[in-house]
Amino acid sequence: MYNPFKKKYTAEEIAVFDYLATIKIFERLEPRQLHYFISHMYERRYKQNEVIFFRGDPSHAVYLIRKGTVALNIDINESFEKLTEVGPGVAIGESCLLKKTTRQLNAFVTSESAEFYAIPQDGIFEIFDTHPKVKVRMLESLAEIYNQYNETLFGAYKASLGFFNLGLLYSQ
Repeated sequence: MYNPFKKKYTAEEIAVFDYLATIKIFERLEPRQLHYFISHMYERRYKQNEVIFFRGDPSHAVYLIRKGTVALNIDINESFEKLTEVGPGVAIGESCLLKKTTRQLNAFVTSESAEFYAIPQDGIFEIFDTHPKVKVRMLESLAEIYNQYNETLFGAYKASLGFFNLGLLYSQ
């Protein structure tokens, strides 16, 4: 049945919804729920070797990779161990969905350049406060992400008989 009062979205908004729907933390949301995020999304561009965030930094935003690649690594003493490299359609810094968290990894651009949507934590919590169903659905997705990390970690640990390279945690 036709509803003349149903919200209509622009082609640009629909393209953003389609992009967001490919990202794990947004996959459970409907277009009307994804629309809440548009006014909180900021385009960011980085050049090769630019740092997006360091381990230990406060988790103040989630970064959605649109173009380019990003290395995630951990610093051990004076060196860095590369864990993985991710590209378009991946969210990094999703721990910002939780209050008072810090970054667990370092993230820097490995491609010639990279483009992101950044969504500040304040905007996310504003949406969570006014739309509890969005909060529940996104936190369910985050729990699945963390559960998958644990499964991978335990599998890597068992496969290496208790001694392993942390990089195995991210090989999928």
